[in-house]
Amino acid sequence: MVKSSRVFTLLLLVTVFSGCAIHQNVKPVERFDDKQICIIEKPAVKPGFLETYSRVLTRKGYVVKQLSPSASLVDCPVTSTYNARWKWDLALYMALAEIMVYKNGKPIGEATYDALSGDGNLSKFVDAENKITELVNQLFPDDMRH
Repeated sequence: MVKSSRVFTLLLLVTVFSGCAIHQNVKPVERFDDKQICIIEKPAVKPGFLETYSRVLTRKGYVVKQLSPSASLVDCPVTSTYNARWKWDLALYMALAEIMVYKNGKPIGEATYDALSGDGNLSKFVDAENKITELVNQLFPDDMRH
């Protein structure tokens, strides 16, 4: 009976903590020659996200042009969209960040940080500005532009 109790406890712990995963996936942009990146504004996302994203791109030597929320992916040769969500769990934290990059309307890179299922995981409490910076640096490696 003790052995089955241990197995049950172990299975319970695995089930509880498997739902606490935080995922990050980055597919760096494919090489492109443009110096300008147009970002389609998403007003539903806290303005700090776009400010940080733009600042990091500018530091990397890109010229950032903000487009209205109604803009199309083909309004510029290189266009980007983003999304983010915050959740409350003892404190407000960024639970989701997504950045997509398109060239002539076709995807050429993406970065995702997903802590939506990270309920029991304390590493979900990241500094949003640092996480956005990390994602942008991985999405746009320094050696990708000519």
